[in-house]
Amino acid sequence: MTVQHCAEPATCTSDISASQSWRQRSERLREQQRSTCTASLDPELRIVAADANFFHTFGRASTDTCGRNLYDLLHPSAPNLLGRHFTRLAEGRRTRFAERILGIGPSHGIFSGELTGIAVQTHTDQPLGYVITIKPDHTTSTEEDPSYHNKPTLSQIDAQILEGIAGGASTIQLASRLYLSRQGVEYHVGLMLRRLKATNRAALVARAHSLGILTVGTWPPRVLPEFVK
Repeated sequence: MTVQHCAEPATCTSDISASQSWRQRSERLREQQRSTCTASLDPELRIVAADANFFHTFGRASTDTCGRNLYDLLHPSAPNLLGRHFTRLAEGRRTRFAERILGIGPSHGIFSGELTGIAVQTHTDQPLGYVITIKPDHTTSTEEDPSYHNKPTLSQIDAQILEGIAGGASTIQLASRLYLSRQGVEYHVGLMLRRLKATNRAALVARAHSLGILTVGTWPPRVLPEFVK
């Protein structure tokens, strides 16, 4: 898709800072336009067409993408999160939706972003398919994030503590729930902070989400089984 940009206005020496600010905003807008990608889906959510940015974002060739279900490219929690939205589109109860998602990018790196879905209907209001756009927050690859070379795994007790922290439980609540001392809870939290390279509990939860360890769209969040040893 070709995007036309307005001609850059002439700048005066007395207004250099305003011009620089305008250029920065313009560049950010162009960067967002470059990163946004689009795909067409059939009623079963199979990808039937996509733009070059879509293939680049997910690190796949067109031959390996077209015909796949959209959920093959997203975090395992995506069906629970997006399923109800697509159902409402199919039933005509909504014409579009926007939802936060986690995608699987190049080299199995996880990226976050926003997915917008729009229903494409026939003259009889039957769903012909869907058009989706995805605007990544940023892309992550294994070269940028070495932790993907060795997928982090948690012990059962670490997983329970992480779920509790993500759900807002305090150290005292976790200790009572898991029959541990407060020092025991803090010990396991410290291990996870070092392992996931997080500086505090809030960063630990954010890091776990970015790595795809925690489910998205469910409450309280749960650690996916493949990350528990």
